[in-house]
Amino acid sequence: MASSDDREHLQRLFARIHAVVRKIPRGCVATYGQCAELAGIPNGGRIGGAALKQKADVPWQRVVGKASRTRGRIAIHDPIGAALQRELLEREGVPVGDRGLIDLSVYGWGAAKPLRAGARASRGRAASPRRPPPSASKRRASSSRR
Repeated sequence: MASSDDREHLQRLFARIHAVVRKIPRGCVATYGQCAELAGIPNGGRIGGAALKQKADVPWQRVVGKASRTRGRIAIHDPIGAALQRELLEREGVPVGDRGLIDLSVYGWGAAKPLRAGARASRGRAASPRRPPPSASKRRASSSRR
């Protein structure tokens, strides 16, 4: 059984995560790990998930799992909860793919905001194009140089 000091410590951690989640703007998402990091808990994604299971008066739908560097994913395994999160996010203007994926480069908290219909892009320099992956035929079979 956890001591009262442990419970108090955990409640303080959860409160810090809840404070971060309340700051996520409408139309944006953050990952569990990002919320924990901003709350001062590095590598605390699981603690972030546990904190959101405890309290319902925070915008929990804006917190998603990290699928890759540029994609988030609805991480709720309960189909009803996942459907509810999808619906709430889509009401806020965050499109969720068929597999529950969300583009963090567009909708991630801190990412550039998406252009609204009819809005014009700025005339600044465009991002440099991505370098194509190296051709498989140019790779060496061995790392030794003979």
